[in-house]
Amino acid sequence: MGMNKNTVLGWATFIMVLMGLLLIGLGIFRYSDVSGWGFAAVGVGFLANAWVFNALKGRV
Repeated sequence: MGMNKNTVLGWATFIMVLMGLLLIGLGIFRYSDVSGWGFAAVGVGFLANAWVFNALKGRV
């Protein structure tokens, strides 16, 4: 049984949410100087992309 487009988008959404939260966590807890802002900003970008992927499920 293969994966269809919605399954692929679901997994991509899950992985991007996981990476986004990991990067935000690194920015908050590991790097408390200016580089932490960069990690958190990239993490928010990952969450925004995951939101778009989730919105595309069922439409592609």
